[in-house]
Amino acid sequence: MPAEPAPWYVYLLECRNGSYYAGISNDVEARFQAHLAGKGARYTRANPPLKVLAMRAYPDRAAASKAEWQLKRQPRGRKLAWLQDSP
Repeated sequence: MPAEPAPWYVYLLECRNGSYYAGISNDVEARFQAHLAGKGARYTRANPPLKVLAMRAYPDRAAASKAEWQLKRQPRGRKLAWLQDSP
């Protein structure tokens, strides 16, 4: 029986300037460390992250990418609601 594929996660970071950054990864801790080291996204190089606020698992990269796209289109208040709704 084949192994279950590893889940992908949508994560929300709080940045030093008070903004939020959403991204996807199959290893959130490693990705957060990359953001901290300045090897992440251009946005987090300019606005260093402070902490991971929330993350949510999705069955595959496609589902996580779609959820990330939807989250990034939301105003800050809706991002806060997503954060509060996170398991």
